[in-house]
Amino acid sequence: MKIAIYTLGCKVNQYETQAMEQALRARGHEIVDFSAAADAYVVNSCSVTAVSDQKSRQALHKIRRDRPGAVLALCGCYPQTHPEDMGGLDADLIAGTGDRMGFIALLERAAAERAKVTAIDRAFDRRAFEVLPAGGLEDRTRAMLKVEDGCVNFCSYCIIPYARGPVRSLSPERAAEQAAALAAAGYREIVLTGIEISSWGADLKNGLSLTDLIETVCAAAPGVRIRLGSLEPRTVTEDFCRRCAALPDLCPQFHLSLQSGCDETLRRMNRKYGTARYLQSVELLNRYFDRPALTTDLIAGFPEETEEEFAKTLDFIRKCGFARMHIFPYSIRPGTPAAEMAQVPKAVKAERAGRAAAAAEEMRSAYLQGCVGRTYSVLFEQPREGKYLGRAPNYMEVLAEGEHLHNIVKNVQITGTNGQVLLGRLLEE
Repeated sequence: MKIAIYTLGCKVNQYETQAMEQALRARGHEIVDFSAAADAYVVNSCSVTAVSDQKSRQALHKIRRDRPGAVLALCGCYPQTHPEDMGGLDADLIAGTGDRMGFIALLERAAAERAKVTAIDRAFDRRAFEVLPAGGLEDRTRAMLKVEDGCVNFCSYCIIPYARGPVRSLSPERAAEQAAALAAAGYREIVLTGIEISSWGADLKNGLSLTDLIETVCAAAPGVRIRLGSLEPRTVTEDFCRRCAALPDLCPQFHLSLQSGCDETLRRMNRKYGTARYLQSVELLNRYFDRPALTTDLIAGFPEETEEEFAKTLDFIRKCGFARMHIFPYSIRPGTPAAEMAQVPKAVKAERAGRAAAAAEEMRSAYLQGCVGRTYSVLFEQPREGKYLGRAPNYMEVLAEGEHLHNIVKNVQITGTNGQVLLGRLLEE
């Protein structure tokens, strides 16, 4: 049958969608665009905010209205965390975040029997990592490799531990096997992803750390770029930096989760670090890597945040000198401790997010300007504006003259920047 999947949320959700698509194709089904006519529609939901829940509901309602005869399925974090909401949704199949391959069998059953099916397990009872096929979309040069699931940090604003359960890790042997297969399939870059990859290995109880996994993956796919997903500051130690700096294929781009640059706010968030430890990670990365791109996330207007606390955050992010930031006004997630705290007015949240974005843009511009005159190996992805666009190891976009460069790596000398991307010229081999 023809099946369409709509994915909301993080890279892990995207990864799990492409894994399901691979499995569905292997079983003889055809994957079509979500806007096209299909026999079954799947919404792979996110529940990180109440707005995410609303988007999932809207997608379901629209499909039921526009394609009344189709099978309609909902899976992911929304039904896992809010099973009480599911009774009001007109879906044929409702499942959570576990057993993605089992979900496919249930989808086929729902289509064959036209009977409503609900399958939501208890996330905290999970102990095994579900190995899914790694890969990317057909036209991508970059593949994702999920190496971890679950989180036990219980940040006060986050519901994800309840959606994903405890930490489970992909074994180093299977990670190496999948990385080697991706390299053989022609991917030039692999992104290690998970809900909280800094906790990789905690459940294996064999003494191995994320650093060991990175070394294993790099050895299994020589010549393929390895990029890391979001890291907790605790991961970045002297040993981590020394060993990672010795890996020529590891991309010098590190996404260090921040959320706030004020210690008082971090405590209310129940984050497991302070600004001093975070700054130590920044300094270590800058010491061991040549102009690494440090990127991060920031929540503006967290509950009870004062103007003085926000001013501390602005000062701190400038001290870190980020190459890129994702900035979000705080959004209430019902069911979390932060939702019960005193809220910052919406207009104040928006204004603070705007100021943080302005500071982030200044830092981004400075980082890009610092790349001018340097030479980077660029993995080219797609044509743009009569030229070809690719990414340097630091994840900065590079635009250069050239044709037929898809999935090819070339050395490029950076000649300038337009404020958004780097401009360069191909060097002769």
